[in-house]
Amino acid sequence: MRRHLLTLVLASGAALGLFQAPAHAAEGTVTVFETEVQPLTVYENPRGCHKLPLAAHVLTNATDRPVRIYGDPFCLGPSVAVPPGHGSHVAPGSGSFSA
Repeated sequence: MRRHLLTLVLASGAALGLFQAPAHAAEGTVTVFETEVQPLTVYENPRGCHKLPLAAHVLTNATDRPVRIYGDPFCLGPSVAVPPGHGSHVAPGSGSFSA
């Protein structure tokens, strides 16, 4: 019984992507504009999931890889890809991106 449980746990982890090889960081910057009175938020060589600032309004991708924008703070669910050299409006209040 334990062997079957361990197999089920490992298979579930693999299906969820928990055991993937670590991704290489994107080279470049992701910049987030919030408002005219706040400084830009800049992520250097981003890797993994990053929660967007609360008042995020525009994200620009100046990395060498696509960046994915999510509607939740955990990089789960549907996403939109922003190619290198492009930008996108983002919904304020929640959300995240991964590179």
